[in-house]
Amino acid sequence: MSVAFTKEESAETASETLLPDRPISPHPNLVTETGLQALQTQLQAAREAYEAAQAIDDVNEKRRQSAVPLRDIRYFAERLRTAQLVAAPSSNETVAFGSTVTFSRADGRVQTYRIVGEDEADPKAGSISFVSPVAISLMGKAIGEVAVSGTQELEIVAIA
Repeated sequence: MSVAFTKEESAETASETLLPDRPISPHPNLVTETGLQALQTQLQAAREAYEAAQAIDDVNEKRRQSAVPLRDIRYFAERLRTAQLVAAPSSNETVAFGSTVTFSRADGRVQTYRIVGEDEADPKAGSISFVSPVAISLMGKAIGEVAVSGTQELEIVAIA
């Protein structure tokens, strides 16, 4: 049989299937109960995507479609392995991991964020990572106290 009729992996396909691992944060992997469940859900979704890719007949396309799910499986498995579940704060007296804090800025804006783990953080949805500059400046503070984040002063209005 002529080589022209065999399917061989091209250099382009090979490079598409060798994705670098997602970076793992050097910080402790603190998670809320919701964050832990989200990691489990994302790992399951990655496994399902990988299984679906394995059903593809074309070898090159199978490798291409498997690359992202394989990378995600490695990432989420590692994040679950290192996850440190932190119970919800027992008190609303000071800002802690898992707290929802409302603060006002000098320009009059009032913002509310829940302080969560890195994988769970989504500022647009109202959650920030515990290692973000704003969260670091707020941790340990009480209602009425002022935290400084960069050049901004943040006055804590409420903690839930």
